[in-house]
Amino acid sequence: MKRGNRGSLDHISKFLSMILRHHPETIGIQLDEHGWADVEALIKGIQKTRPFDRYMLEEIVRTDNKQRYSFSEDKTRIRANQGHSLSVDVELSVVEPPEILYHGTGEKFVESIDRTGLLPKGRLYVHLSADTDTAVQVGKRHGQPVVYRVFGKRMREDGFVFYRSVNGVWLTKEVPVKYLEKICK
Repeated sequence: MKRGNRGSLDHISKFLSMILRHHPETIGIQLDEHGWADVEALIKGIQKTRPFDRYMLEEIVRTDNKQRYSFSEDKTRIRANQGHSLSVDVELSVVEPPEILYHGTGEKFVESIDRTGLLPKGRLYVHLSADTDTAVQVGKRHGQPVVYRVFGKRMREDGFVFYRSVNGVWLTKEVPVKYLEKICK
């Protein structure tokens, strides 16, 4: 594989995301309680299934448009910034949310959301966006996009806790129906 092959790197990036967010055991590694993986162990584990090296890993982290991954300061550890189904503490600080946030989804999920609100399902948190463009892009991954307005300030006033990951994604445990308003279909 050529080092600059973006298509191959995108494919490996998806595999990396699966490992660091959901299934580190797939390549025989473990994450610590904060979601960190040893970089050398990760590289060796991925090399069992495909060509992979530190250059490729650094290129994936550097060019990922969603900034899914972070290195430790000394670049000996790596983790996914959010989206885990594993119980890890990625050391998020509680932050005051903006008055309005957004959630993009696919049309096929609207009935369930309208009935139960937003739930993390297989993840630790519900993911929210600060703008509608991002929410629309997220929604497109699930078919015809639908965007919900989320009343973040009201939720916070009612005791809900919000976090913001290092890549700008807003996170909360749930969003009950009364804090949602469908704004586009």
